[in-house]
Amino acid sequence: MGRIRRHGYVIEWFIGDHDPRHVHVYDAKGGFMGRLNLNTLTGHEGWNPDKKLLKLITELQKQGRL
Repeated sequence: MGRIRRHGYVIEWFIGDHDPRHVHVYDAKGGFMGRLNLNTLTGHEGWNPDKKLLKLITELQKQGRL
């Protein structure tokens, strides 16, 4: 399991988790926001992540953190 806290988000992922490759996103207080597909940068189950989160995920991917 990995966890990153940045800009009011907590991003978690599990090694060997099911496909598609995704992360679990929580707010700063620990409230579950949704799951984000890392290949398409879209939310699961109809969740629409905001642009701030998508920018953060893209930066983390470029850094090799995700």
